[in-house]
Amino acid sequence: MDSLDVVFTGPRQVEVLRQPVPEVGPDQVLVHASRSLISTGTEGIIYGRLFAPDTHWDRWVKYPFRPGYSLVGQVVAVGPEVQGWRGLERVALRSPHGQYTVASPSALTRIPDGVTDEDATWFGLSHIVQNGIRRAEHVLGDTVVVVGLGLLGQLVVQHVRLLGARRVIAIDTAPVRLRMARQHGATHCIEASAAEARASVMEITGGRGADVVYEVTGNAAVLPAALGLVRTLGKLLLLGDTGTPSEQRLTPDVVTRGLRIIGAHDVNPPAVGTDHTPWGRVEMAELFFEYVARGELKLADLITHRYKPTDAPAAYQMLADRRSEAMGVLFDWSGV
Repeated sequence: MDSLDVVFTGPRQVEVLRQPVPEVGPDQVLVHASRSLISTGTEGIIYGRLFAPDTHWDRWVKYPFRPGYSLVGQVVAVGPEVQGWRGLERVALRSPHGQYTVASPSALTRIPDGVTDEDATWFGLSHIVQNGIRRAEHVLGDTVVVVGLGLLGQLVVQHVRLLGARRVIAIDTAPVRLRMARQHGATHCIEASAAEARASVMEITGGRGADVVYEVTGNAAVLPAALGLVRTLGKLLLLGDTGTPSEQRLTPDVVTRGLRIIGAHDVNPPAVGTDHTPWGRVEMAELFFEYVARGELKLADLITHRYKPTDAPAAYQMLADRRSEAMGVLFDWSGV
């Protein structure tokens, strides 16, 4: 039996390789994929090799490289030493795009009834957003600006409304993204760049600026304009991980207005929560599934494209050429 795997063999080079299904160890399980979600920002940067030498991106991405980290499937085999798992349970795991995956049971999260496979694929992105939102230390009634309405930006909009934000101001240059943000909780939508949006943000906030600004574009050039949207003594959270961090430029706002710049990255939380860091990946995944099951996070209408894994080259080419037209892009492994 073979497994199909999506592999980047070089910059802008995608192949779907047929590999032997890995053997299941005595303390492992085998998962057959159902759906996997493309992280359009991260995987787009890797696909185009849009990062500077000697960055963490450069040290991480070595070819051949298997992209992806949000996969959903069924347990189809269980090692003899594994306790508490049986076949055909639906699970989510942080794994690259591939038909079969061998994993430790500790890496799996059960998907509750009432949550579709497609919705469940967002759990990996939810980890990133939840970590960033906790770093921002919101209070009830915050005015929040979200610059960049891709996958992470859309999730930020929904999560900060759950936290009780008074205003959620969404900024993007793509009308379709703004419509989605409006449908999912944004109170104000501004079709403009961050620099062009400043006057509108100041009008909405009475000249004060936002309590928290999320910069989620991953574009190094956006940081100076985003700083200008923050109120005095407010916070800017960098949730978009740029491939060229040396090009991010500070402005006098940081010192003269006492701004806080907060970085947040997927690797910050532990795998399992502790007394000192209660929200690990396990706990965040469970919370995500509770929100989805209760209808408090709405994801189905954010899916814009579905591809068979064999069409992976076309999927990544589409994202490189027309990313503003896409939001959630899935690989459908059923029937493969």
